[in-house]
Amino acid sequence: MTEQEILFKKAVSAVQAAGSLLTGPGTDLAVSEKGRTDFVTRVDTAVQARLQQELSALAPDFQFMGEEKDNREIDPSRALWILDPVDGTTNLIHGFRQSTISLALADGGQVFGGIVYQPFAGELFTAFRGRGAFLNGAPLQVSRAACLRDSLVSVGTNPGRRENADAAFARMRRIYDRCHDIRRVGAASLELCWVAAGRLDGYLEHGLKPWDYAAGGLILQEAGGTITDFSGCPLPCGQAGDVVGTNSRIHKELITLL
Repeated sequence: MTEQEILFKKAVSAVQAAGSLLTGPGTDLAVSEKGRTDFVTRVDTAVQARLQQELSALAPDFQFMGEEKDNREIDPSRALWILDPVDGTTNLIHGFRQSTISLALADGGQVFGGIVYQPFAGELFTAFRGRGAFLNGAPLQVSRAACLRDSLVSVGTNPGRRENADAAFARMRRIYDRCHDIRRVGAASLELCWVAAGRLDGYLEHGLKPWDYAAGGLILQEAGGTITDFSGCPLPCGQAGDVVGTNSRIHKELITLL
């Protein structure tokens, strides 16, 4: 086992342990607004503080990119943790039990480890580059849907970017007219993992941040899927972008609608 793999296993344990901060009886949902539809709870800040401390102890040389901090000094080409302490904060506030802790490990401009933990369902999605993707230790494989008309697709709305709403819902309608149906979960990392698990055949959303998709994107790729921007180009590590992830088979067809 390589040093990176040993570090990854320790990070998995840290993320799982932090899951109790989302589900425990003392969960503190005191809410602050970063924007009209962009929220942070004390759970977000508690999870980030805890994991930043633990991960820094595991790998002092790694940089730390987190949703609830200033990341302007981050160099994506160097070793890096990428954390979303609560992906699906709005879900958490409303008791819609679909929120995750999402952590990616990156180095040299490439994600090499992905961890997405959904503590409400006890579902731990993991992937290490070149080693496959797993749900609670069982291998993951994308669906075999060969075309959009046989597919279930999740389309995100990015409520923090309301200026793009018309374009987002127009895309949704074009896809809806050609697939089985549309879903919307509200947690990008989880939706990418559901594509990896074959529960969805595709997922897309505009204006995502790296912590939204870094871990889930690797998990999807290691399960046989494809993740790109809306033009079909690779997503640079550590940068925001428009994201589409699929089972690979419907990727080209979905991209043409975007």
